[in-house]
Amino acid sequence: MNLLAIETSTEACSVALVHGDQLVARSEIAPRRHAELVLPMADGLLAEAGLGRHALDAIAVGRGPGAFTGVRLAVSLAQGMALALDRPVVTVSSLAALALEAPVGKGAILAVIDARMGEIYAACYRRDGEGGLVALDEERVCAPETLTLPSAEGWHVVGTGWATYADVLRPRLNGPILFERGHAYPQAEHVAALAVREFRAGHAQAPEHALPIYLRDKVALTLAEQGKA
Repeated sequence: MNLLAIETSTEACSVALVHGDQLVARSEIAPRRHAELVLPMADGLLAEAGLGRHALDAIAVGRGPGAFTGVRLAVSLAQGMALALDRPVVTVSSLAALALEAPVGKGAILAVIDARMGEIYAACYRRDGEGGLVALDEERVCAPETLTLPSAEGWHVVGTGWATYADVLRPRLNGPILFERGHAYPQAEHVAALAVREFRAGHAQAPEHALPIYLRDKVALTLAEQGKA
């Protein structure tokens, strides 16, 4: 199958292409430049594979949570391309994609993104042994000091929330830390890997039903709040 994946929910702008048994990707840490980079990245991958957009079977997208503008951009682009091509969309949790940054091994995975304003986006997973993930709890946005976690024999922790709040989050973990990487971001290659499984399971959807996930309605500090920060 041929599938194009987009992920721009954090500082990382990335695109991946599944072409038969091959998966190729491009990624760049480029805050505020996603809009100018993402389509050239996609066109470059298609050109390298010798594919036109009409050869795609589906479009996959990291649906968030993450930065409001980044999530909105990715979902809008995926919807627009899918509508133009009459193709379905597969949405993938950006936290789940981030979780695949953890190495294969025993233990649970805490995927945690710095949500700004003193909060984090977080979710826990374990690997299913077949390249996928099993969710151990619900995605949420919360203050790091209020995070509650399921029991686990050990933890793999990935994401910018760890880079920012490791000292606060460490006592919340109820098992040893087996792996930690704070400078990890959701990547399109992992969106693509999860999306292929979803597509084959019949979970693709019409473009108009592919919706972003923000987890909170408030996306910025007011001027008064900024003055108090």
